[in-house]
Amino acid sequence: MFGMTRRPIRDPMLDLLYNLERRMGRVFNEPLLFDTPEVTAATAWTPVVDIFEEPERLRIVAEIPGVKPEDVKIAVEGNLLTISGTKEQVAEEKAERVYRYERTYGTFERSFTLPATVDADHIKASYENGVVHLTLPKVEKAKPRLVKVDVAKPEKALKA
Repeated sequence: MFGMTRRPIRDPMLDLLYNLERRMGRVFNEPLLFDTPEVTAATAWTPVVDIFEEPERLRIVAEIPGVKPEDVKIAVEGNLLTISGTKEQVAEEKAERVYRYERTYGTFERSFTLPATVDADHIKASYENGVVHLTLPKVEKAKPRLVKVDVAKPEKALKA
């Protein structure tokens, strides 16, 4: 015998609160690099990124599916790193009708303020399968180092 299950009725206010919580979590969980909303507001779409901190460097991994490597531009100006480019829409000539376009096309731009610990002159970028990998080495003084602890030798006990 099959049981019937009913979908619970969702409260729209709870959905709003959940979305607000997710947005606030994103704002407060970006530890070192911050998006600049003034720059990203005028773009057609924004690539998603992952940011990792390692002892020697920071890494940024950005997904830009469908974008040709020659259409990607990475610029550093002062302490601002910008990834930008264009995703061209290829028209389907065989299709008689288009029912829906859900993929996003056009220009994109994502900017990050670099912390003072990054050596901006030695940033490297690679591209593979629609993913850009940026390596941002840290300046020498920002890298963790071990400090040797000298053990003081106790004075010889005074002879009585």
